[in-house]
Amino acid sequence: MGRKIEPARVALIVEDDVEVRELAAALLEETDLQVVEAASAEEAMDYLRHHAEEVAFLFSDVRLPCLMNGVDLARTVRLKWPWVRTVLTSGQPLDGKSDSVPRDVRLMPKPWRALEVLMEAERAAQTSHRLS
Repeated sequence: MGRKIEPARVALIVEDDVEVRELAAALLEETDLQVVEAASAEEAMDYLRHHAEEVAFLFSDVRLPCLMNGVDLARTVRLKWPWVRTVLTSGQPLDGKSDSVPRDVRLMPKPWRALEVLMEAERAAQTSHRLS
């Protein structure tokens, strides 16, 4: 019998600071997930529209350029693609935005700890990507 081919499992990093994004990418390349980088929520949404079934983990900054911030991105992802494990990170207080963050989205302060990020990514890699 043939073996079912599983789609690639992806960690989507959304961060406008190139150095921070590259650091997160280097860290997540140590996991079983393939890494895709985006500089804005709009860029991430474009990727998700075409490849959401592959995304297991979203790691996003709260403050992003353009119209959509990380909290807006997290809410949209949780509604449209609920299987995507989502972590938001910020170097500053959320200024009341934490009330609008979905309950199942993890908030992680910057500077984040590599082990915490890796643990979240591993949880994402181990869970089923689709809710039946």
